[in-house]
Amino acid sequence: MDAEVQTTRKGRKYDDVLKGAWQVFLAHGFEGANVDDIARAAGVSKATLYSYFPDKRVLFLEVMNVECDKHAEAAASQIGPQVALKDAVMIAATSLVEFFTSDFYLRVFRIVVAESERFPDLGQQFYENGPLMVRHRIVSYLDHAEAQGLVRIKDKNLAADLFTETCRADLFIGMLFGIISNPTQAEKDRVIAGAVAMFMARYAASATPD
Repeated sequence: MDAEVQTTRKGRKYDDVLKGAWQVFLAHGFEGANVDDIARAAGVSKATLYSYFPDKRVLFLEVMNVECDKHAEAAASQIGPQVALKDAVMIAATSLVEFFTSDFYLRVFRIVVAESERFPDLGQQFYENGPLMVRHRIVSYLDHAEAQGLVRIKDKNLAADLFTETCRADLFIGMLFGIISNPTQAEKDRVIAGAVAMFMARYAASATPD
C-alpha cells in the first residue's frame, strides 16, 4: 500500500512516538531503525505504535512532515498584509536559513538522499512536504504581493526556487559535508542579507526593469 493512502491516528502517546522514532532514526538511519527500538524509545508497546502508524515508512514521513509544517507555520504567522515587502522577505529568509542549518534538516536530508533509491516514497514525500511546500507558500505570497503592485515576476515558481536556493548558499553545503559544524549568527545573517538583497534587486517593483 502506498504511503499516500495510509493514515495515522493521533492519541495520547502520539508525540511520544514521534520523539522516540526521531531518536532512533537519527541513530540508525531509516533502514537500520528497528520498530522494537522505536517502541522502547517512545515508552510504548509495539501494539500502541502500530495503532498510530501502520509501518515504519509512514512513521518516518510523519516525523518529517510535522517538523516541516511546524517551521513553515511559524514563519507564515509573522507575515501578514500589513508587513512591508522587504520585511516579509527578511522573515522568510531568516526562517529558511535557520531551518536549512538546523540539525533536524541536515539529518533528514542525509537520510532521504541515502535511502531514496531503495525507498522512492521517501524522496517523493520529502520533496512534496519540503521544497514543493515551500515553493507553494512563497508563490502564494508573491501572488498577493503582485496584486498589490509590490513585485514584478514572470515566473513565480522559478523566483521562489531561486530565493530558496540563495538561502541555502554557503552554509548548508559546508554543513552537509562537515566543513562547517556550527555557524555563528553573523554567518547566518550574511546569507540572510544576501538572499534578501538579491530578491529585492531582481523582483521588487522598484527594481530596474530587464
